[in-house]
Amino acid sequence: MRSSWQAAPFVYLASQSPRRRQLLDQLGVPHQLLLADPSEDAEALEAVLRGETPARYVARVTGLKLEAAVARHRARGLPPAPILCADTTVALGRRILGKPFDAADACTMLAALSGRQHRVLTAVAVAVGRKRGQALSVSQVRFASLSRRQIEHYVATGEPLGKAGAYAVQGRIAAHITHLSGSYSGIMGLPLFETASLLRDHGLPV
Repeated sequence: MRSSWQAAPFVYLASQSPRRRQLLDQLGVPHQLLLADPSEDAEALEAVLRGETPARYVARVTGLKLEAAVARHRARGLPPAPILCADTTVALGRRILGKPFDAADACTMLAALSGRQHRVLTAVAVAVGRKRGQALSVSQVRFASLSRRQIEHYVATGEPLGKAGAYAVQGRIAAHITHLSGSYSGIMGLPLFETASLLRDHGLPV
């Protein structure tokens, strides 16, 4: 395991999220992006199966994304290095709130979350050669009651689009969060404790 790290002292990050890059920088982990080709249907990997619980969903999707990244790495003939990916979902009970389709969908999600507590689940996975590892972070967030005008104003900023649950915890919605417990970095998209533990467990210096 250590030979892969020594040959290429970085990890491949299979994610477009600038927040995950920022969090890896916070850990001091050098990384390079390993993004999907335009021909890959990345959105199809995020389809929810009937009766699937939020925890099983996010773990399954993260595993699929990791294997897609491993195949991408192999097809491109890239130098060996650990591959890291993650997926985040918001859950209101058993209801899974992914990325909103548009502004109207974002308004609907935020209205459902208004004044209620919900969970944010982030699964992180790593591949080092043939070895795989995965961990799950679950946090709790409660919003204050949001008026229709407040929701529409927030959605108009564009911040909710592309975000699970239609919000970014580090953004403007923070003014409406009354309670948060768990992993702040996990809510952002990459739980630092779980990520560091996974990398160390696979022989990588963190």
